[in-house]
Amino acid sequence: MSANSGGARASWSGKWAFILAAAASAIGLGNLWRFPYLAAKYGGGVFLITYVVLVVTFGFTLMMLEAALGRKTGQSALGAFKSFGKKYAFIGIFTSAIPFIIVPYYCIIGGWVLKYADAYLMDGSAALADGGTYFTNFIGGGGESFIWAIAFLLIVFAIVALGVKNGIERANRILMPVLLIMTAGICIYELTLPGAIDGLAYYLTPDFSKFSVELVIAALGQMFYSLSLAMGIMITYGSYMQKSDNLEQSVRRIELFDTGYAFLAGLMIVPAAFVAMGSAEAVASKSGPSLMFVILPNVFDQMGGIASIMGFLFFLLVVFAALTSSISLTETCVSIVQDSAHITRKKALIVSMAFIFVMAMIVNMGYCQLAFIEPLGPGSTILDFLDFISNSVMMPIAALMACVFVGWIIKPKAIIDEVKSSGPFKAEKMFTVMVKFIAPVLLVVILVAYVAAQFGLFSM
Repeated sequence: MSANSGGARASWSGKWAFILAAAASAIGLGNLWRFPYLAAKYGGGVFLITYVVLVVTFGFTLMMLEAALGRKTGQSALGAFKSFGKKYAFIGIFTSAIPFIIVPYYCIIGGWVLKYADAYLMDGSAALADGGTYFTNFIGGGGESFIWAIAFLLIVFAIVALGVKNGIERANRILMPVLLIMTAGICIYELTLPGAIDGLAYYLTPDFSKFSVELVIAALGQMFYSLSLAMGIMITYGSYMQKSDNLEQSVRRIELFDTGYAFLAGLMIVPAAFVAMGSAEAVASKSGPSLMFVILPNVFDQMGGIASIMGFLFFLLVVFAALTSSISLTETCVSIVQDSAHITRKKALIVSMAFIFVMAMIVNMGYCQLAFIEPLGPGSTILDFLDFISNSVMMPIAALMACVFVGWIIKPKAIIDEVKSSGPFKAEKMFTVMVKFIAPVLLVVILVAYVAAQFGLFSM
């Protein structure tokens, strides 16, 4: 759908458009900089097994709930809950705030990644492999980081402005295959490096002595954040689905895409980092930005003549991953504004773009002009605070409210009937038990564990 003059709802061209879009949303930076670190920290194969089990049970339940709720109501998170009664509107309002918090800082990181892809071409591998000085100078410099953030934002806005079919669908048809091919290609090359097979063996071999409650909580949290749950995305994308599309089959395929890519990301990063750092413990000690912008440039620099090319290809790949997630977050914001203000998609896009741009600039200033603001203690930034509030606090609460709403207020049958309207629901019994009893408990565990971890009471 292009920007229209009426308030008509957009729709996907078919079920594969929905599957690709939802999978593209789920495949983001979390797969690339957090999944490999957790796999290295928690015994390789045993973490992978635990993760897969949680995806096909807990993850499936939450994703099915959101996609079916969106398709049933034909609205974003804001209107989906309200359609069952005005007294439930607060769930939608709370959930709808989340993408507006996430997308500004996510796009700032997208700007960092875009800069690094360019830097490998312009400055060369050696300049970036300096233990983090290059990265610190870049994000703290102000001017240059603003330019790259704006460049990334403009790409995202341009794609979303083209609409659901002409923009998001077309972008995903290009970005997703390229992302998968590039990741597989880098994996194959890296496995030819001396010592990489030891890293591969560690990554794939289950070490059951590492199995623990902490591992389960870490896998639970990673799965929850990786699948783009509890931020309104799946409700919005579900609302664009055609009534004839098989919901259960579609959600299973999204899970397969996301889990498959997370596995590939680990395959790409763990063996290569193993080669450069010598042990699983060294790999497991680094995650997030430090892994992406400090450790991996050192890994690439050890590849000799091909170092700059490998670095460029890797960060280009990460640009694509950041883009697919940023597009889905921005589209969700547009859908929420359109539904709440009852305005055209074009006006909703302008409002969303203005808000995201201003917030992104404030987040970026958190590393330079506003660096004195340390909301979570010494060394923390505005980005850290927004990430903590959205991911560790608001998302588990939003998902918990959705589970209670479906499990105990409108009852699971409301979702089950929607799923069955377009095909069988083989996991109906599991869904009912999960949404009513197990999922709420697991969400409380995620909330408590991640908040405790932030304040040093629990190690993750």
